[in-house]
Amino acid sequence: MVTHLSQEWLDLQRELSVGLPPVDGASARIQHVVTGVPGGDVKYSTVIVDGVIAANEVGVDRDAEVTVTTTYDDAVAILRGELDPNAAFMQGRVKVVGDMGPLLSVMPLVRRPERVAAREALAERTEL
Repeated sequence: MVTHLSQEWLDLQRELSVGLPPVDGASARIQHVVTGVPGGDVKYSTVIVDGVIAANEVGVDRDAEVTVTTTYDDAVAILRGELDPNAAFMQGRVKVVGDMGPLLSVMPLVRRPERVAAREALAERTEL
């Protein structure tokens, strides 16, 4: 088990994306901010290249194209598959600042069956 939002968790998330089919053009450099986390807010960055996580690191990425902010409760609901991140975005539950283009290129990935399976595998190995 790995602790949610820890570097080990981010490493596992990246490992689970290795071997997934690439998706040309689905690329983004995203800064994530998760508020209301027990122990304090968490910031991490994700670099997605052609649909595969190339980097996933705790901290701030000053070169991020877009910043996505969500609450801890919504992040947990997304991990569990109880909240679709696209729906959360449309409902204003996920706040976005920056270039929407790269984010829009990767948003459809979350609904692909192989990525749903990877998210489910991550959730099974996550300690909240």
